[in-house]
Amino acid sequence: MIPWCTFTEPEVARVGLNEQEARERNIPHEVTVYGIDDLDRAIADGEAHGFVKVLTVPSKDRILGVTLVGEHAGDLIAEYVLAMKQGIGLNRILGTIHIYPTLAEANKYAAGMWKKAHAPQRLLAWVERYHAWRRG
Repeated sequence: MIPWCTFTEPEVARVGLNEQEARERNIPHEVTVYGIDDLDRAIADGEAHGFVKVLTVPSKDRILGVTLVGEHAGDLIAEYVLAMKQGIGLNRILGTIHIYPTLAEANKYAAGMWKKAHAPQRLLAWVERYHAWRRG
């Protein structure tokens, strides 16, 4: 897990696998993308362009690789380097408090996108029916 960054405008930072490498090696993966154009701090700074792309093991929060494109991507990648090195998944990143408004929130929002895509739909539908029944 050697991270790298190309200091262009915008910066491009990466750690672990990217999509092309995962396909070439036949490594099963899921891709979650969060667009930085939605991030309050990026909007306030006039830097609302770029994305966070996270590759994970299918149906698991284990991170296989991350690509960040945007302002300060070289700084933002550090959270993912630590997570991958220590075996911390996206659920733990999502549960970490990030200061508002900062660019680092992009990492948390990417984890939130992953979590939303993996919400237990059958359980949520059952809970919704149960509460509707309780309310009468």
